Amino acid sequence: MRASNPTLSEKALSSAGLHSAQPMTLQGTVNKSAFFLSLVAVPAVMTWNKVSANPAAAMPWIIGSMIVGLIFCLITCFKKEWAAVTGSVYALAEGVLLGAISAMYEAQFQGIVLQAILLTIGVFLALLAIYTLRLVRVTDKFKIGILAATGSIALVYLVSMVLSFFGIQIPYIHGSGVIGIGFSVVVVIIAAMNL
Repeated sequence: MRASNPTLSEKALSSAGLHSAQPMTLQGTVNKSAFFLSLVAVPAVMTWNKVSANPAAAMPWIIGSMIVGLIFCLITCFKKEWAAVTGSVYALAEGVLLGAISAMYEAQFQGIVLQAILLTIGVFLALLAIYTLRLVRVTDKFKIGILAATGSIALVYLVSMVLSFFGIQIPYIHGSGVIGIGFSVVVVIIAAMNL
């Protein structure tokens, strides 16, 4: 496997004993994704219920879950053989974080969280079907194209953010006109293709 990420190098994976005789399958990926998604969903709903009555109380949950998530992410990077346990704890912490942040946003913008959840599930299922039916073949050229598009979008947003510090706004892309909506649709498609 060719990767510039040191945690994914051949040396790191072989020293952690993570090479398996069985290849990764689509069904195995779907099963593990469903498992971790359920680990995220349960604490998200519990935190949502606890925080939604008083959204101002969300900050301790947010900060605590971010710290726990960061700690377990770092542990996973250095102790890959513990990934089954540390990944589960990380998913639980992220669930708490999502539940608290969602409750804060829902208090400000009624209905936004339900829309975000439904759209995310819809995109996930649509792309899962597209990849399962092999309507899109993930080749090296495809990966490079998606990576280049993602990097370009990140650069545009970074430049936009830096310029906003000086009171300069990039026209159209953040607006609600045809160009702004079109740009947002392209960004969503590229983001979805990163799956």
